[in-house]
Amino acid sequence: MEGTAPKTHRIAVLTGGRGRGSNLRAIHRHFESLGFPATVALVIGDREQTPVRELCQELKLPFVYVPSKDMQSYEAEVIRLVKEQRIELIALAGFLKLLSADFLLRIQVPVLNIHPSLLPKYGGAKMYGMRVHEAVFASGDKESGATVHEVSPVYDAGRIVLQRKVDISDCKSCEEIAGKVLKIEHQIYAEAILQYLKAKQ
Repeated sequence: MEGTAPKTHRIAVLTGGRGRGSNLRAIHRHFESLGFPATVALVIGDREQTPVRELCQELKLPFVYVPSKDMQSYEAEVIRLVKEQRIELIALAGFLKLLSADFLLRIQVPVLNIHPSLLPKYGGAKMYGMRVHEAVFASGDKESGATVHEVSPVYDAGRIVLQRKVDISDCKSCEEIAGKVLKIEHQIYAEAILQYLKAKQ
């Protein structure tokens, strides 16, 4: 009797701003090259013209533009798309706006985010991107890292799914810290997504 093929989980990625999409590329590459039983089935961007859209064309990933100026309308459309596309998990990648408690209740699928620090340190409102690395550098910390966590109605306060440290004792600038941490982000996001899905089965 032939074995049953493993289920392929359908993931959606929410992006925002003018990000390059490096975490999206890393997630897709891990799923494809390592044979993870998951696929990026939908990318939702809140800018019509963005490098992420070009990346999606390159990777042959479906991109949908949904403006987020009105967050109530944005959240309603994301819920509709997620249900229509049978999405099982949402990963935020460069989406910086706060999702509402009502959205997180109604979406009925897990929502994960990756943050460029060892939460709970250097998290919260307005702590994103280079601001985080500037704060870490100013503190004189000898290590930093990345954290994948569940999204909650409070910035960076959700349950930690996966966290990995990196030595930054030799870093001479916040830019050097950012480079080291980004490598960690690219290593752990897809891993955390699969770990999370397996735990929920």
